[in-house]
Amino acid sequence: MGANLSRVYEGDDGRPPAGYPGLADIPENCIAGIFRHLSPLDICKLARLNRAFKGAASSDLVWAEKLPVCYQDMLSKLPLSKGQFLPKKEIYALLCKPISLDNGTKEVWLDKATGGVCLAISARAMAITGIDDHRYWRWIPCEESRFHEIAYLQQLWWFEVDGVVKFQLPAGEYSLSFRLRLGTSARRLGRRVQVFNQVHGWDLKPVQFCLSTSDGQHATRGYYLDQAGEDGPVGDARGKWTDYHVGNFVVENENKLTEVKFSMTQIDCTHSKGGLSLDSVSIVPSKLQKETENKHAGCYS
Repeated sequence: MGANLSRVYEGDDGRPPAGYPGLADIPENCIAGIFRHLSPLDICKLARLNRAFKGAASSDLVWAEKLPVCYQDMLSKLPLSKGQFLPKKEIYALLCKPISLDNGTKEVWLDKATGGVCLAISARAMAITGIDDHRYWRWIPCEESRFHEIAYLQQLWWFEVDGVVKFQLPAGEYSLSFRLRLGTSARRLGRRVQVFNQVHGWDLKPVQFCLSTSDGQHATRGYYLDQAGEDGPVGDARGKWTDYHVGNFVVENENKLTEVKFSMTQIDCTHSKGGLSLDSVSIVPSKLQKETENKHAGCYS
């Protein structure tokens, strides 16, 4: 639209006819003032219009507005050679790449299009019942995982996974989800195939998911991970990674750490469970959560 508007006032030589202003005549500081209210994605698109827009799109005044309250803390997790004395736009771009936390068991990054702060917590960062006994669990390398490794449950009666994360999140609403899959993958004759021979026990009772925050917010939800019981539809975790949405929470005080605890349990000891792959937990601004996320999984609550 902006490009078309500019052409209305341009002559054959690409310049506005005498007496007619063009987009290039708008002062750069005025453009920067407008850009402060636009999304990072829109700013990058408008930067292609002309030199004035490109200059304004690189202004520290603009990108300072897009950096979250915790950006200095995020920068502190990087090597000392990175992030120092960079323009704010380059700092933003740097923070859009995953930053490793807690010995590589967690990651934080900015969503490139919105500037929202996102977190991922690996299975290694969680307390998992029986994880040290190879009869029950084993760690498997996985190219599809953000952390290149997953926890695979072979068989267990008492299933319980707990985790916690503390981080200075900007004010807003956030969504927490577990990333799971029934079965695992293997290579046979050079081809990757899905293996389901150990999958059992997830159709009898729902798995209970919970989250709680340090300021008293709670959310619970139950899902059948496989074929559901009489009152629930069929789950869709068999053979593909599925994000199971646990709930949302709101951060009001962005100047302090937010602690979020989360869990996944199925402790009915009348039957064993097995064949479950656990990848990670994600915490993202709720507006980034896909509308179709897990709509047809077997929700029980």
